[in-house]
Amino acid sequence: MFDTHVHAAPDVLDRIGDDTFVAESFCTADFDGFVLKGHYESTVGRARALARRFGLTVYGGLALNQHTGGVNPSAVAATLGAGGRVIWLPTADAHTQQAAGLPRLCDHEPVLARHSYAIPPVDPSREPDVDAVLRLVADHDAVLATGHLSGAECDWLVERAHRFGVRRLLLTHPSFTVPALDPEHVLDLVRAGAYAEITAYQLLHQPGCDPALLARVAEAAGERLVLSSDAGQPTSPLPAEALLRLIDTLAEEGLDRGWLEAAASDIPRQLFTPE
Repeated sequence: MFDTHVHAAPDVLDRIGDDTFVAESFCTADFDGFVLKGHYESTVGRARALARRFGLTVYGGLALNQHTGGVNPSAVAATLGAGGRVIWLPTADAHTQQAAGLPRLCDHEPVLARHSYAIPPVDPSREPDVDAVLRLVADHDAVLATGHLSGAECDWLVERAHRFGVRRLLLTHPSFTVPALDPEHVLDLVRAGAYAEITAYQLLHQPGCDPALLARVAEAAGERLVLSSDAGQPTSPLPAEALLRLIDTLAEEGLDRGWLEAAASDIPRQLFTPE
């Protein structure tokens, strides 16, 4: 198994354990590896250290939030140049996150401005910076993830990314509270070339989410489904356990277990592994 969405300490939010604790838990669960994500820090160096120490495949990347000034090509160039495998468009500081009242760094540090970020068509002025990021991601053959952008932004981004030659495009939990895409919208974006993620966090914590809805999203994603944990919170199981629980739950909805297991192993591994 290979989990593409994992959180660990150190972080600005409380986590279930530090990098070593989380990596050890994946070893115990006999996982091949994982992708380490931080909303406010490049995880490239941390991921490389874990890979060397534990013999796992561990990738890191960067989320384009307030600490980078949003969509910042220089920050992206530095991350990818250091070996990063994934760039997440704004997550915790996306305008959708602010509108939904979900946690942000400025909630913890009142001295910070409550600025949020968007891309076209919500904020057309960001087009040159987004284009530069797309060129960099394409040049490094990295993964571009949509973060918490809105449906309209995802539509624009998928088309734009292909224009610049981005081959690895992942819709970050599209049926989560942000951006709250329905299965039909997910299907349209998958047909346009994106992969679609479902996370155990949705099953465990998302208001109004149930297994039947996630099963419909999974069916829409088809062979481009990626299952991940998005775990690491003290209120969630260990990431490996959370991901296995998601597979069990979707299988109970009548979905093929072999396909679900591939969506948590072969498919994401192929998506993230450089050629």
